[in-house]
Amino acid sequence: MNGKTLLTLGAWLNFGIALLHAIIIFVGAPGYAYFGAAELAPLAERGSPIPAAITAVLVLIFIAFGLYALSGAGRFRRLPLLKTALIFIGAIFTLRGLAVIFEIIYLARGLEYPLRYAVFSAVALIIGLLYLIGTAQRWNDLKFKP
Repeated sequence: MNGKTLLTLGAWLNFGIALLHAIIIFVGAPGYAYFGAAELAPLAERGSPIPAAITAVLVLIFIAFGLYALSGAGRFRRLPLLKTALIFIGAIFTLRGLAVIFEIIYLARGLEYPLRYAVFSAVALIIGLLYLIGTAQRWNDLKFKP
């Protein structure tokens, strides 16, 4: 796969994550609990706007991440600080995804640990690598253009 394809795939995965977070807002407390934000579930049960506000911000962040990937793929105009943003986004996802190593160890030892958390980490690692490898492959095409 070339850099354009990798970044485009990374963008669509981010848009999917944004959609998932938007759905969690409407599902409420059970959604927060299932997807690892158990501390927000009681607030959502009480009708607090805080969980929805935090999650809405995450929706916007994931959309921005997706737009940066599409920009890096050359699908539309170049966004500000493109190279820096793509590396930063890739690093965030990769670092988050590295938790999969420990989660696999927990699961292999038979510790009570939700398999879905390892899946979430693996997806984050994949997205991070899509960004970093895609950016590396497109590096020369991402030149600064005044």
